[in-house]
Amino acid sequence: MTKPLRIATVNTNGVRAAFRKGMGPWLEGRGIDILAIQEVRASTEDLENLLGPEWNILHDAATAKGRAGVALASRDKASIHRVALGEDEFDSAGRWLEADYEVDGRIVTVVSTYVHSGVAEDEPKMIEKYKFLDAMTARLPELAAHSELAVVLGDLNVGHRELDIKNWRGNRKSAGFLPRERAYFDRFFGPLGETVTGVDGSTEPGLGWVDVGRRWAGEVEGPYTWWSQRGQAFDNNTGWRIDYHMATPALAATVKDYVIDRANTYDGRWSDHAPVVVDYAL
Repeated sequence: MTKPLRIATVNTNGVRAAFRKGMGPWLEGRGIDILAIQEVRASTEDLENLLGPEWNILHDAATAKGRAGVALASRDKASIHRVALGEDEFDSAGRWLEADYEVDGRIVTVVSTYVHSGVAEDEPKMIEKYKFLDAMTARLPELAAHSELAVVLGDLNVGHRELDIKNWRGNRKSAGFLPRERAYFDRFFGPLGETVTGVDGSTEPGLGWVDVGRRWAGEVEGPYTWWSQRGQAFDNNTGWRIDYHMATPALAATVKDYVIDRANTYDGRWSDHAPVVVDYAL
Protein backbone atom coordinates (compact mmCIF):
# COMPACT_ATOMS: atom_id res chain seq x y z
CA MET A 1 0.00 0.00 0.00
CA THR A 2 1.26 3.46 -0.87
CA LYS A 3 2.32 5.49 2.15
CA PRO A 4 -0.19 8.25 3.01
CA LEU A 5 0.81 11.83 2.36
CA ARG A 6 1.50 13.30 5.81
CA ILE A 7 0.80 17.03 5.99
CA ALA A 8 1.27 19.09 9.15
CA THR A 9 0.73 22.68 10.20
CA VAL A 10 2.07 24.66 13.14
CA ASN A 11 2.35 28.24 14.26
CA THR A 12 5.90 28.27 15.64
CA ASN A 13 5.64 31.68 17.34
CA GLY A 14 9.10 32.34 15.90
CA VAL A 15 10.84 29.41 14.21
CA ARG A 16 14.28 30.14 15.69
CA ALA A 17 12.88 30.11 19.22
CA ALA A 18 10.91 26.94 18.45
CA PHE A 19 14.07 25.13 17.34
CA ARG A 20 15.89 26.24 20.47
CA LYS A 21 13.10 24.68 22.52
CA GLY A 22 12.86 21.34 20.73
CA MET A 23 11.14 21.59 17.35
CA GLY A 24 14.04 19.87 15.61
CA PRO A 25 13.70 16.45 17.30
CA TRP A 26 9.93 16.56 16.80
CA LEU A 27 10.34 17.19 13.08
CA GLU A 28 13.01 14.54 12.63
CA GLY A 29 10.84 11.82 14.10
CA ARG A 30 7.44 12.70 12.64
CA GLY A 31 7.70 11.48 9.04
CA ILE A 32 6.16 14.62 7.59
CA ASP A 33 6.03 15.12 3.82
CA ILE A 34 4.75 18.72 3.75
CA LEU A 35 4.94 21.16 6.66
CA ALA A 36 3.11 24.48 6.79
CA ILE A 37 4.61 27.02 9.18
CA GLN A 38 3.11 30.27 10.40
CA GLU A 39 4.72 33.11 12.34
CA VAL A 40 8.13 32.26 10.92
CA ARG A 41 9.60 35.60 12.05
CA ALA A 42 12.92 34.77 10.40
CA SER A 43 14.70 34.87 7.06
CA THR A 44 14.67 32.21 4.34
CA GLU A 45 18.32 31.57 5.15
CA ASP A 46 17.38 30.93 8.78
CA LEU A 47 14.79 28.40 7.66
CA GLU A 48 17.24 26.64 5.38
CA ASN A 49 19.85 26.41 8.13
CA LEU A 50 17.36 25.14 10.71
CA LEU A 51 15.54 22.58 8.57
CA GLY A 52 18.52 21.33 6.57
CA PRO A 53 19.15 20.47 2.91
CA GLU A 54 16.64 17.59 2.77
CA TRP A 55 13.79 20.10 2.82
CA ASN A 56 12.59 22.24 -0.09
CA ILE A 57 11.51 25.58 1.35
CA LEU A 58 9.09 28.23 0.15
CA HIS A 59 8.83 31.33 2.31
CA ASP A 60 6.73 34.48 2.14
CA ALA A 61 7.97 37.03 4.65
CA ALA A 62 5.86 39.81 6.10
CA THR A 63 6.32 43.40 4.96
CA ALA A 64 7.32 44.34 8.51
CA LYS A 65 10.55 42.56 9.43
CA GLY A 66 10.25 40.08 12.28
CA ARG A 67 6.47 39.81 12.03
CA ALA A 68 4.19 37.03 10.76
CA GLY A 69 5.69 35.11 7.82
CA VAL A 70 4.43 31.82 6.35
CA ALA A 71 6.37 28.93 4.85
CA LEU A 72 5.96 25.53 3.24
CA ALA A 73 8.66 22.89 3.66
CA SER A 74 8.42 19.72 1.61
CA ARG A 75 10.40 16.59 0.78
CA ASP A 76 9.63 17.02 -2.93
CA LYS A 77 9.73 20.33 -4.74
CA ALA A 78 6.55 22.17 -5.58
CA SER A 79 5.80 22.56 -9.27
CA ILE A 80 4.64 26.15 -8.79
CA HIS A 81 3.77 28.52 -5.97
CA ARG A 82 1.74 31.72 -5.54
CA VAL A 83 1.54 34.39 -2.85
CA ALA A 84 -1.02 36.92 -4.12
CA LEU A 85 -4.32 37.19 -2.24
CA GLY A 86 -7.01 39.80 -2.67
CA GLU A 87 -6.78 43.14 -4.43
CA ASP A 88 -3.42 44.54 -5.48
CA GLU A 89 -3.51 47.23 -2.80
CA PHE A 90 -4.18 44.66 -0.03
CA ASP A 91 -1.03 43.69 1.85
CA SER A 92 -1.21 39.92 2.40
CA ALA A 93 2.58 39.47 2.56
CA GLY A 94 3.61 36.93 5.16
CA ARG A 95 0.10 35.54 5.49
CA TRP A 96 -0.78 33.46 2.39
CA LEU A 97 1.38 31.00 0.46
CA GLU A 98 0.03 28.46 -2.04
CA ALA A 99 1.95 25.64 -3.72
CA ASP A 100 1.12 22.81 -6.11
CA TYR A 101 2.73 19.41 -5.51
CA GLU A 102 2.57 16.44 -7.87
CA VAL A 103 1.68 13.30 -5.96
CA ASP A 104 1.32 10.07 -7.96
CA GLY A 105 0.40 12.02 -11.05
CA ARG A 106 -2.18 14.24 -9.31
CA ILE A 107 -1.86 17.86 -8.23
CA VAL A 108 -2.30 18.55 -4.52
CA THR A 109 -2.58 22.24 -3.67
CA VAL A 110 -1.42 23.24 -0.19
CA VAL A 111 -1.82 26.65 1.43
CA SER A 112 -0.05 27.93 4.54
CA THR A 113 -1.93 30.88 5.95
CA TYR A 114 -1.86 33.06 9.05
CA VAL A 115 -5.02 35.07 9.63
CA HIS A 116 -4.76 38.26 11.67
CA SER A 117 -5.46 37.94 15.38
CA GLY A 118 -7.62 41.07 15.53
CA VAL A 119 -8.77 43.05 18.55
CA ALA A 120 -12.07 44.87 19.14
CA GLU A 121 -14.63 45.56 16.39
CA ASP A 122 -13.85 48.53 14.13
CA GLU A 123 -10.21 48.71 15.26
CA PRO A 124 -7.69 48.90 12.36
CA LYS A 125 -6.37 45.36 13.02
CA MET A 126 -9.89 43.99 12.96
CA ILE A 127 -10.69 45.79 9.72
CA GLU A 128 -7.61 44.15 8.19
CA LYS A 129 -8.76 40.77 9.50
CA TYR A 130 -12.14 41.12 7.81
CA LYS A 131 -10.44 42.18 4.56
CA PHE A 132 -8.33 39.04 4.75
CA LEU A 133 -11.35 36.81 5.43
CA ASP A 134 -13.14 38.47 2.50
CA ALA A 135 -10.15 37.69 0.28
CA MET A 136 -10.16 34.08 1.49
CA THR A 137 -13.87 33.83 0.72
CA ALA A 138 -13.18 34.90 -2.86
CA ARG A 139 -10.13 32.65 -3.26
CA LEU A 140 -11.51 29.38 -1.89
CA PRO A 141 -13.82 28.63 -4.86
CA GLU A 142 -10.94 29.38 -7.22
CA LEU A 143 -8.71 26.94 -5.35
CA ALA A 144 -11.36 24.23 -5.47
CA ALA A 145 -11.74 24.79 -9.21
CA HIS A 146 -7.96 24.67 -9.65
CA SER A 147 -7.55 21.32 -7.89
CA GLU A 148 -10.07 18.95 -6.31
CA LEU A 149 -7.27 17.99 -3.91
CA ALA A 150 -6.61 21.20 -1.99
CA VAL A 151 -6.07 22.03 1.67
CA VAL A 152 -5.75 25.34 3.50
CA LEU A 153 -3.59 24.97 6.59
CA GLY A 154 -2.74 27.28 9.40
CA ASP A 155 -3.56 29.46 12.31
CA LEU A 156 -6.89 30.92 11.23
CA ASN A 157 -7.35 32.76 14.55
CA VAL A 158 -11.07 32.02 14.78
CA GLY A 159 -12.81 29.47 16.95
CA HIS A 160 -15.69 28.50 14.72
CA ARG A 161 -18.10 26.96 17.22
CA GLU A 162 -18.68 26.83 20.95
CA LEU A 163 -16.99 23.40 20.95
CA ASP A 164 -13.80 25.06 19.73
CA ILE A 165 -13.17 27.21 22.81
CA LYS A 166 -13.16 25.93 26.38
CA ASN A 167 -14.32 29.23 27.87
CA TRP A 168 -16.65 30.25 25.05
CA ARG A 169 -19.13 32.04 27.31
CA GLY A 170 -16.43 34.39 28.56
CA ASN A 171 -15.17 35.09 25.05
CA ARG A 172 -18.37 35.99 23.23
CA LYS A 173 -17.12 39.57 22.79
CA SER A 174 -13.47 38.64 22.21
CA ALA A 175 -11.63 38.73 18.89
CA GLY A 176 -11.44 35.21 17.54
CA PHE A 177 -14.98 34.36 18.62
CA LEU A 178 -17.05 37.31 17.43
CA PRO A 179 -20.25 36.37 15.56
CA ARG A 180 -19.13 38.16 12.41
CA GLU A 181 -15.84 36.23 12.33
CA ARG A 182 -17.50 32.89 12.99
CA ALA A 183 -20.03 33.52 10.21
CA TYR A 184 -17.23 33.35 7.64
CA PHE A 185 -16.53 29.81 8.81
CA ASP A 186 -20.22 28.93 8.68
CA ARG A 187 -19.95 29.81 5.00
CA PHE A 188 -16.58 28.09 4.43
CA PHE A 189 -17.93 24.81 5.79
CA GLY A 190 -21.54 25.14 4.64
CA PRO A 191 -22.92 22.87 1.90
CA LEU A 192 -21.74 24.03 -1.52
CA GLY A 193 -24.15 26.47 -3.11
CA GLU A 194 -26.80 26.19 -0.39
CA THR A 195 -27.87 29.27 1.55
CA VAL A 196 -26.18 29.28 4.94
CA THR A 197 -27.41 31.37 7.86
CA GLY A 198 -24.38 32.54 9.80
CA VAL A 199 -24.23 32.87 13.55
CA ASP A 200 -24.46 36.64 13.02
CA GLY A 201 -27.70 36.29 11.07
CA SER A 202 -26.15 36.80 7.63
CA THR A 203 -27.23 34.60 4.71
CA GLU A 204 -24.66 33.58 2.12
CA PRO A 205 -24.01 30.54 -0.10
CA GLY A 206 -21.88 27.77 1.40
CA LEU A 207 -18.47 27.05 -0.12
CA GLY A 208 -18.41 23.32 0.62
CA TRP A 209 -15.01 22.96 2.28
CA VAL A 210 -14.46 20.45 5.09
CA ASP A 211 -13.18 21.13 8.60
CA VAL A 212 -11.04 18.00 8.88
CA GLY A 213 -10.48 18.40 12.62
CA ARG A 214 -14.17 18.65 13.48
CA ARG A 215 -15.14 15.82 11.14
CA TRP A 216 -12.50 13.58 12.70
CA ALA A 217 -13.16 14.47 16.34
CA GLY A 218 -16.93 14.64 16.16
CA GLU A 219 -19.19 16.69 18.43
CA VAL A 220 -16.79 16.99 21.37
CA GLU A 221 -15.07 19.87 23.14
CA GLY A 222 -11.88 20.74 21.29
CA PRO A 223 -9.54 19.06 20.82
CA TYR A 224 -7.64 22.32 21.26
CA THR A 225 -4.55 23.50 19.40
CA TRP A 226 -3.60 26.71 21.26
CA TRP A 227 -3.30 27.64 24.91
CA SER A 228 -2.45 31.01 26.40
CA GLN A 229 0.99 31.31 27.95
CA ARG A 230 -0.63 33.02 30.92
CA GLY A 231 -1.89 31.32 34.06
CA GLN A 232 -2.72 27.62 34.07
CA ALA A 233 -4.40 27.50 30.66
CA PHE A 234 -2.24 24.67 29.33
CA ASP A 235 -2.31 22.58 32.50
CA ASN A 236 -6.09 22.99 32.77
CA ASN A 237 -6.57 22.45 29.03
CA THR A 238 -8.37 25.78 28.71
CA GLY A 239 -7.61 26.09 25.03
CA TRP A 240 -8.85 27.17 21.63
CA ARG A 241 -9.03 25.16 18.40
CA ILE A 242 -7.82 27.74 15.89
CA ASP A 243 -5.35 25.71 13.78
CA TYR A 244 -7.08 24.04 10.86
CA HIS A 245 -6.83 21.62 7.99
CA MET A 246 -9.55 22.98 5.71
CA ALA A 247 -9.86 20.58 2.78
CA THR A 248 -11.85 20.10 -0.39
CA PRO A 249 -14.33 17.21 -0.09
CA ALA A 250 -12.28 14.95 -2.37
CA LEU A 251 -9.16 15.39 -0.25
CA ALA A 252 -11.06 15.21 3.06
CA ALA A 253 -12.45 11.84 1.97
CA THR A 254 -8.91 10.41 1.97
CA VAL A 255 -8.08 11.28 5.62
CA LYS A 256 -6.79 8.24 7.52
CA ASP A 257 -5.46 9.89 10.67
CA TYR A 258 -5.67 13.24 12.47
CA VAL A 259 -3.42 14.01 15.44
CA ILE A 260 -2.76 17.11 17.53
CA ASP A 261 0.77 16.80 18.92
CA ARG A 262 0.04 18.35 22.30
CA ALA A 263 3.10 18.38 24.56
CA ASN A 264 2.98 16.22 27.68
CA THR A 265 3.95 19.12 29.94
CA TYR A 266 3.98 22.91 29.89
CA ASP A 267 7.79 22.90 29.92
CA GLY A 268 7.85 20.48 27.00
CA ARG A 269 6.22 22.91 24.61
CA TRP A 270 8.21 24.65 21.90
CA SER A 271 5.30 26.87 20.83
CA ASP A 272 2.03 28.03 22.32
CA HIS A 273 0.39 26.15 19.42
CA ALA A 274 0.46 22.40 18.92
CA PRO A 275 1.17 20.90 15.49
CA VAL A 276 -1.78 19.38 13.67
CA VAL A 277 -0.73 16.32 11.64
CA VAL A 278 -2.99 14.61 9.10
CA ASP A 279 -2.44 11.55 6.91
CA TYR A 280 -4.08 11.70 3.47
CA ALA A 281 -4.23 8.34 1.68
CA LEU A 282 -4.46 9.48 -1.93
